[in-house]
Amino acid sequence: MSFLIRQISRTSDDREIIRAYPHDVREIIIGRDASCEIHLADLAVELRHARLTLQENGKLDVVALAGNGFEVDGSKTSQAIIDPAGGAELRFGSHLLVISVEDNVVVITAERIEVLSDSTQEKDEIGLFTLRALMPSRRQMAWALSIIILLALLFWPIQTFYNYQNLEKRPAGFHADSLWSSGSLSSSHAGLGMDCQSCHTEAFVAVPDSSCVACHDDVHDHADPKRLKLAKAPLNWDGKISRKIADGFNRPEGRCVECHTEHEGAGPMEDTKQQFCSSCHTDMDKRLTDTKIANAGDFGTAHPQFKPEVITANGSPPKRERISLDQKPVEDSGLKFPHNVHLSKTNGVARMAGGMGKQFGFGQALDCKDCHVKTPDGVQFQPIDMEQSCAMCHSLGIEKIGDTVRTLRHGNPKMVVADIRAFYRAGGPYRVRTQQVMEGRKRPGGYASSQPYYAYFGSVNYSRADSAIRSVFSKGGACYDCHTVIEPPAGSDNWQVQKVYQTSRYMMKGWFDHAAHDTETCSSCHAAKTSGSASELLLPGIKTCRTCHGGEASNADVPSSCAMCHSFHTDEGAPWVPKFDMTRKRDLSKTRIENDKARK
Repeated sequence: MSFLIRQISRTSDDREIIRAYPHDVREIIIGRDASCEIHLADLAVELRHARLTLQENGKLDVVALAGNGFEVDGSKTSQAIIDPAGGAELRFGSHLLVISVEDNVVVITAERIEVLSDSTQEKDEIGLFTLRALMPSRRQMAWALSIIILLALLFWPIQTFYNYQNLEKRPAGFHADSLWSSGSLSSSHAGLGMDCQSCHTEAFVAVPDSSCVACHDDVHDHADPKRLKLAKAPLNWDGKISRKIADGFNRPEGRCVECHTEHEGAGPMEDTKQQFCSSCHTDMDKRLTDTKIANAGDFGTAHPQFKPEVITANGSPPKRERISLDQKPVEDSGLKFPHNVHLSKTNGVARMAGGMGKQFGFGQALDCKDCHVKTPDGVQFQPIDMEQSCAMCHSLGIEKIGDTVRTLRHGNPKMVVADIRAFYRAGGPYRVRTQQVMEGRKRPGGYASSQPYYAYFGSVNYSRADSAIRSVFSKGGACYDCHTVIEPPAGSDNWQVQKVYQTSRYMMKGWFDHAAHDTETCSSCHAAKTSGSASELLLPGIKTCRTCHGGEASNADVPSSCAMCHSFHTDEGAPWVPKFDMTRKRDLSKTRIENDKARK
């Protein structure tokens, strides 16, 4: 035989709820403890009040486990033998247990028949240990707390706001209206501290754009506002409802705070999400049919090939055009320079670099860093300077007197002609002391003495200055090897050298930070080791970038949103992005212009 416990409870409308719990055991415990098989929630019942044991003869042995006994058919006792077949009623506090047998199973039906009681008086167990009699009523407490909340969190902050509204700066200390702040200010605005009125100029009015431009007075629109409105994708039904509600609360579309959200925690302000850009640019050509901007929606899957701005015609100023890398553009910078010759590990240049390593810090061969030096911020590279980067190997010396080497003036063809003529008017080279300088110049591939090679006049009669001048500007001469030389008309010595323009930044519609790629080698992106001409544009295409970068929601090594490379408020120089301060922006935006001016 086994036990079936039926516990009966009643609803407020006197409906019975019966819960049955079968127990395939020989012994069960009755008590107030939740672990008891028959759990009676009554303070008049001990935690473990009694034990029911089913004997071999089918009878029940009921034994009290605590000082309080129980009732059997109205008689008080502490132990009883009960025949389930004959039935019996057991009383524990306010609960009645009826014992019977059904289908060879001992059935115990437990039901509360009186109000719950304790050992001395009948009370509702829920309120037995409460402080209800000593506390205000729930209604009174609700009204009191409501008034406190209104005073502390509404009226006090409002009063504080108006008290400090006309002050230029608030005094230090706690201010009640800071209770409404949803979080700390970002690092960009951390200097504002507790000066809430710097942005929140009117009570219960969203931050207006006028508060932003009061400090950011150089920020301009992304494009013509009318075209911006046309470029936006149409709103769906819920977007239209949201727009109507926002207009009703004087929150016009396109406010600064729609993108530049504050009080999101200390640290850099979060970048604008990709969806903000792609909502217009994914299929913008459908709405702006005259646009020249290609569609873009995701860097990993929907982005056009890069279009760098390259010099297509050397002049003053040079002509620059944006050309897709798919068209393999070439640059007319005015310079002749074979990267592969200078980066070789085995030719004469490498042997020269190895021999000069102690003096100039080279390795066994030249490396990119030997000529390309980063700007102090690590973002870009400084312009190549002949005297700093080239002259250590490509000397323009024409005469050596003692320890002093007399050189031609780089970058000024007229002064080169004048210096050579003055040189010959003074008597020309001394055969003994200048022979090494005048006749010792070798090509890089055949040089073995680990010394600079000097300006070459060729196998000429040095008594003729005109021949020496022509040799310097002609093939094999000091100028011709690196520059495009414009020969003068017959009878003239007005030799011209095409100006060299170094492009400091190619991606004028985007931004690239070399400092963020310090872990990469130059050759992983730039194929300089196989380039034999300075006209070759050694920029990596989008396929190279996609080996690490993908869209914002991609599984790429570097998930990249639009804001990583593009700025909404673009300008003619380097665009501003959150990780750059305004000083850096100003310096970088003028780099190319200043470099071009310096070389004119």
